[in-house]
Amino acid sequence: MFPSMRRTRQEISTEECDAALARGTHGILALIQPNGYPYALPISYVYENGTIYMHCAKSGAKIDALNYCDKASFCVVDQDEVIPERFSTNYRSVIAFGTVSIVKDEQTRQHAFEALAMRYSPMESEERRDAEIESGKNHAEILALHIEKISGKIGLYMLDAK
Repeated sequence: MFPSMRRTRQEISTEECDAALARGTHGILALIQPNGYPYALPISYVYENGTIYMHCAKSGAKIDALNYCDKASFCVVDQDEVIPERFSTNYRSVIAFGTVSIVKDEQTRQHAFEALAMRYSPMESEERRDAEIESGKNHAEILALHIEKISGKIGLYMLDAK
């Protein structure tokens, strides 16, 4: 169903993919629009237990795309260092494939909102984070990307440095 990586020497382990997703602060979510065109957008997220959680408005392009097709990919560039003299880069990236659903379970929704708030505003008080969640959660959806396949790759120069 999913293509194998051509340059297997550069493939990183599932554990390294998980670590990269846990470190990331944003990724590119790619969906299919009802008009058949791809729709790729940068989005904040939190990664927990094999699931990527994101939030979005209750209506709009993301919701329209998800209503059309729930399949998605999500890409995170964990490292990107240009090496001009080598005409190359040191990079590490991860791509996850799976299906996206709107989280309906209130306990999971609440947990995801809290995890997102903690991820992006860890220095704020719990009271302030809770107030922000309460003020916005009725106007937002939590999306969950359920990962079916994950792969990651590093640049050749990083591989040689291992």
